[in-house]
Amino acid sequence: MSIYRPKTTVEQWRILQAVVDFGGYAHAAEQLNKSQSSLNHAVAKLQQVLGVQLLEVRGRKAYLTEIGEVMLRRSRQLTQTVTELEQLADNLHFGWEPEVRLAVEMVCNRSPLLPIFADFNRESRGSRLIIDDTVLTGTLEQIVEQSADVVITHHLPKGVLGEPFAEFRMELVCHPQHELAKLPQPIKQSDLLNHLQVVIRDTASKPSETSGWLKAEQRWTVSHFDEALRLIKSGLGFCWLPTYMSEESVSRGELTRLTIDGSSHRSGLLYLVLPKGEKTGPCAKLLADKLLESRSSNLSPEVLAGSLS
Repeated sequence: MSIYRPKTTVEQWRILQAVVDFGGYAHAAEQLNKSQSSLNHAVAKLQQVLGVQLLEVRGRKAYLTEIGEVMLRRSRQLTQTVTELEQLADNLHFGWEPEVRLAVEMVCNRSPLLPIFADFNRESRGSRLIIDDTVLTGTLEQIVEQSADVVITHHLPKGVLGEPFAEFRMELVCHPQHELAKLPQPIKQSDLLNHLQVVIRDTASKPSETSGWLKAEQRWTVSHFDEALRLIKSGLGFCWLPTYMSEESVSRGELTRLTIDGSSHRSGLLYLVLPKGEKTGPCAKLLADKLLESRSSNLSPEVLAGSLS
C-alpha cells in the first residue's frame, strides 16, 4: 500500500491566504514579517507543484483566478483544522479538558442558557461540550458517579453542596376537552386514578424515584417533555409540565391547568453542582462560572440575596 505524500505545505497555503487577505505581496510580507521575495517564491512554488494558476497579477495587485478561489476556500478549512489540532495539543499539555459534560435536569428552561453557551464557545479553546438531559434519580446518578463535570439538579444528594442557580415551576395540565377539565376545580386526587397519566422516564440506570406520579392506574412513559406535550395536546391523558413549556399552550387554549385539592403547582430550586469537586478541570470551571454569572436573571431577588450572603 503506497502512502500519499503531500506536494504542498500548510505554510504555503497560509502565505497564499495572507496575500489575498492583505491585498498583495507587499502588505502580506509586512504582516507576516517576511520578505516579499520569499512570499513570491512560496506562491510560485505552490502553483508549480499543483500545475494550476492561483493568482494573476494585474498592475501592482494580485487577483485570484477562478481555480484560485476554489482552492483558497478549501485551504482555509485545512489551516483551520491544523490550528485547532495544535491548540488542542497545547490545551492538553496544560490540563485543559478536550470535552466537558453538562447534565441538565429537564425541568430547567434552556432558553436563557443559549447566550451562555455561545459565550462559553468563544473561550472554550475548542473543547467539546456534551449536554445530557437527565430526569429524577438519573440526575443524582450523574453527581454520585461523577460522570458529569457540571450538573444542574433540583435535588442535592446527602453531603453534596450546590449553588442555587434557577427556580422551576410545574403545573398539571390536560386538553381542554378532557374529562378532568370538565370537573369542578380543585379536583380530588382520587379523580385521577382512572385516567391516563403521562410521565417522563427516569434516566438513571436503576431508577427509584416516583416523584410526580399521582398513582393513576394507567401510565404512559416518554423520554422527554416534548413528547409528553404532544400527547397531552392531542387529548391523551394529563401530565406535570414545566411552565416554560406549558404556559404558551395554556394561553392559546390548547391546554388547561388542573388544580388538585392541596396542590395547585410544584416549584423549587435548581442547583449547580460540580460533582468532581477540586478535581474539576479548568474548562468545566469556566462553564460553571459563566452559568453562575447569569443566575441573576433566573432567581428571584430574595433567593439570589440568600445565595450570595
